[in-house]
Amino acid sequence: MSKRNFILLIIILIIITVAAFWYFDFFKPAVPGETTEGGTNFLSRFNPFGKSSPPPTGGPIPTPTPGSEPPIPTSELKLKKVSSMPVAGFGVFQKERFKEIVATETQITAEGGTPPKKAVAAPPEREFAPALRYVARANGNIYQTFADKIEERRFTSTVMPKIYEAYFGNKGRMVIMRNLKTDDKTIQTFVGTLPEELLGGDTTADNSVVGSFLPENITDLSLSADMTKAFYLFNMNANAGNVIGTTIDLLTNKKVQVFENAFTEWLSFWPNSKMITLTTKPSASVPGYMYALDPNLKTFGRVFGGINGLTTLASPSGKLVLYSDNTLSLYLYHLDTKVSDILGIKTIPEKCVWGAKSDIVYCSVPAGAPTGEYPDQWYQGEISFTDQIWQIDISNGTTRIMLDPGIEPGGETVDGIKLALDEGQNYLFFVNKKTSFLWEFNLR
Repeated sequence: MSKRNFILLIIILIIITVAAFWYFDFFKPAVPGETTEGGTNFLSRFNPFGKSSPPPTGGPIPTPTPGSEPPIPTSELKLKKVSSMPVAGFGVFQKERFKEIVATETQITAEGGTPPKKAVAAPPEREFAPALRYVARANGNIYQTFADKIEERRFTSTVMPKIYEAYFGNKGRMVIMRNLKTDDKTIQTFVGTLPEELLGGDTTADNSVVGSFLPENITDLSLSADMTKAFYLFNMNANAGNVIGTTIDLLTNKKVQVFENAFTEWLSFWPNSKMITLTTKPSASVPGYMYALDPNLKTFGRVFGGINGLTTLASPSGKLVLYSDNTLSLYLYHLDTKVSDILGIKTIPEKCVWGAKSDIVYCSVPAGAPTGEYPDQWYQGEISFTDQIWQIDISNGTTRIMLDPGIEPGGETVDGIKLALDEGQNYLFFVNKKTSFLWEFNLR
């Protein structure tokens, strides 16, 4: 055989071999349960047209490995951080806005083949939604957002440095800010009016707060249930003299003295128009007492007490009082029967909030509290808690965990204070004492 014929024979054999491999690989019948995708036959990788994959066989869906799941969209989170900075306080109110509607252009075709005409646009619908305003601790600037759509926007630029406490009244239109003067001793309390917003108009971040100062060294302050008035305590003579309690109408600036007492260490709370509670400042080793003041009749009387470390929170109805002692055990006191019920959880009442009908309580409850003197060491910052959010049904005494912020997507460990509900009780708001950031929890 000539060399030329031998080379041709070798080429023909190679072509036949390659063709045979391709044929058997392409037409190989599929084995039940065997996947044909990503096979190990390296020749199939050179097929420029690929191979059609068999239809799914209905086998099990692979389970994603932990940590590989896609992140939950922020809009779907139940727990959300509201503020981007530490806050001194916040207020919740109903704010009017235009409804968000996906616009569709409706066209009307007239008879006779005339060109289509655009339908007359209807005026936008309006709605009220829960909104928040809050004060930055560092500089006193006020920010705002809606609860269902967190879009933080600065509302005022008036600077008041190092605000320690802030309250909002009159549907978010008034603000009370408390800080220390430059001597780091004198407490000053400023009451200001916020500018009105034009619905649908441009909002500015350069609004100013106009107002005046209350007497210096106010030791305690609380807002009325309807947020239109405030009650504050101060001593005209720091060295001697009685403490004076005064109410101020935030709408008219009218002040009325309703209380005077030789004892000066009080914590106040204003649950309804007929009751202001005054509880002696708590200490683990000192018996505490709660009193009730009627701001209209100016009557004052003891409710109950003799409890070490007593802290209290009266219901909106004024018929029930949450209280705890120096063991953090939480109780429910009935003013009509003078009977106490233990609720089976441990926390401090100021870490709780009542529902509007006095039937539900939400509390920030420590998952575990170290041994200590309570509430002294917690107030002093020597002990910090890691809390869960609990709900207490007062009608039947049942309790249940609603949220563990430390393990919730987007959450963090929380020592919850300043709890508040919106008008519809769809959102629970609180400040994390560890960081002073404002959070919201969607109860729906």
